[in-house]
Amino acid sequence: MKDKKELDTRKTMAAFCNIYHDENSIIMSLEMPGVTKENLDIKVDKDLLIIHGKRDLYPEDGEYLVKEIKDYDYHQEYTIDNTIDRENIDATIKNGVVTLTLGIKESAKPRTIKITTS
Repeated sequence: MKDKKELDTRKTMAAFCNIYHDENSIIMSLEMPGVTKENLDIKVDKDLLIIHGKRDLYPEDGEYLVKEIKDYDYHQEYTIDNTIDRENIDATIKNGVVTLTLGIKESAKPRTIKITTS
């Protein structure tokens, strides 16, 4: 059974993250072992991308005899600029890795300027 004091003192840590980009998007991969789709919350609030995952390893019934694996939350916030298309953000979770794909606005992508003669 979860003890209220233990719930109130839950630890939070940052997830390990790789960020890379291609010409159309920024891709983020965050390690969040033990987090399920149901315990994952991703929000965009103005210029903040907020990622929160809860790792909950409590047994349904019974008590621990040994408990070396800690329960904790992952929490990460990133500032995103106006080049990110906030309506074009996708997320997946597989094997404890959360992958976010942030689309880049067309107006922010590099383009070639056509040169004309006068």
